[in-house]
Amino acid sequence: MTDEGGQPAHGGRPSHLPRGVSIEGLAIVSADGMIADSAGVQPDGLKLEADQRFFHDHLRAADVLVHGRNSGEGGSARRRRIVVTRRVPDVAHDPANAMAVLWNPAGSPFGAAWTLTGVGTGSAAIIGGTEVFGLFLEWGYDVFHLSRASGLRLPGGRPVFPGVPTVTPEQLLARHGLKPDATRVLDPSVALTLTTWRS
Repeated sequence: MTDEGGQPAHGGRPSHLPRGVSIEGLAIVSADGMIADSAGVQPDGLKLEADQRFFHDHLRAADVLVHGRNSGEGGSARRRRIVVTRRVPDVAHDPANAMAVLWNPAGSPFGAAWTLTGVGTGSAAIIGGTEVFGLFLEWGYDVFHLSRASGLRLPGGRPVFPGVPTVTPEQLLARHGLKPDATRVLDPSVALTLTTWRS
């Protein structure tokens, strides 16, 4: 039984998320929780080598990448991906990329987009932007890897989740039932840390 938003009435995984699919988020944020500046551009201060290594290692292990039209990993077009967009009414193969599926969450459940990828069970790597991160936060991440560049602030920038910076990304993850592992220092010279949150 689900409520009007597709959430289970008594907690747990929403029914429209496919069984056997792990939902894993990856983001690097500034000290104030931003993933990009006010123009929507990721500055060099968030393109840090230690985080990039971690990020791309995890993407290579993922079965499908999920991101918005203006987000992405800047990597191979041969990776299977679901592109979140309002340009289609529901879900469709991308005519410009045989490895991509176009998905409008307002018109179709995530499971329909996943089915079109041709992948059975596996992992979905959610890599942004704000609306996409927020959508899956409401539905439930299995894991969220949050890197933080504490030496950089981006006032007026694009937040990792809706509601930031009024509340922190960590507060939102905790409110949605995720618990943090111990924080790791990836690069002390740029105050870069990584905390993995798990459901």
